[in-house]
Amino acid sequence: MKKDRPSLTAAGIAASRAVESEKPAGERICYDPYARRFLSGAFYAMTRFFVNTGYAEKRGPGTIGFLLARERYIDDYLQSCLEEGFDQPKLEQTKFVQLVILGAGYDSRAYRCAGLKERVKVFEVDHPATQQDKVEKLKQLLGRLPENVVFVPIDFNTQALEQRLGESGYDERLKTVFIWQGVTEYLTSEAVDSTLAFVVRHSGVGSSIIFDYIYTSVLDGTVRHGEVTRMQRYRRMTGEGLTFGIPEGTVEEFLRQRGFDQVQDMPSQKLKEMYFTGANRDRLVAGGYAIVSARVKGEA
Repeated sequence: MKKDRPSLTAAGIAASRAVESEKPAGERICYDPYARRFLSGAFYAMTRFFVNTGYAEKRGPGTIGFLLARERYIDDYLQSCLEEGFDQPKLEQTKFVQLVILGAGYDSRAYRCAGLKERVKVFEVDHPATQQDKVEKLKQLLGRLPENVVFVPIDFNTQALEQRLGESGYDERLKTVFIWQGVTEYLTSEAVDSTLAFVVRHSGVGSSIIFDYIYTSVLDGTVRHGEVTRMQRYRRMTGEGLTFGIPEGTVEEFLRQRGFDQVQDMPSQKLKEMYFTGANRDRLVAGGYAIVSARVKGEA
């Protein structure tokens, strides 16, 4: 992304959620009542036009379908973590357990997911420019910032995640869920490994991570993917180019080698089968992407 301006990619993803959220409850894949409020009127209107006229789908068949399914699947995963429970009796003096949203962008889970406000301390980690824009809009929307949300601005080129979270009150003893949505594909392999190593070494028993990723066959052009080609073409404008992928069918071994187990891989086709039924059965979900969740090794 450009150094001193909010992420265009984050805004585009929020716009896709906002347009989908306008649909009736029985027809939408995901629901985010806050997404629209993070966007300028012109940007939202343009995205809405492209989506509703079918132009966005023509340019990138199934891409929006994957973005919406990703949002829904991660929402469902977070809800399952809440239902499972975060309780840690040995640390009764600590009021919250933790959710860390890496590359938070305009993620609104801290404000719309039931159960987080009362029970979970949320750390939103992101580039300063995008985060400052979001904070100002949240103040307008909510009146004041929630007490359980900590905003952690970070320049990944010059600052370490361990340092910035530690300075912000993160407690590495606690069971923590890490959401890493729409980020890995823009990082170097070294940055991905560094973040995964942080999760393994600096989170409590039972901690887990969920993130999406792209197949290397799409990145290297072995499998043609029009939307990826266009994103690479426009990287000078957005400052966000795709750089990292994982070979299809290898993510379980990839994560086990890095200290995780209980790996659950969810490719695009499974997401379509799970969510795109009834009125949505003819909507496309682009291939070449997947979502994976895993737990840090060592928990019972």
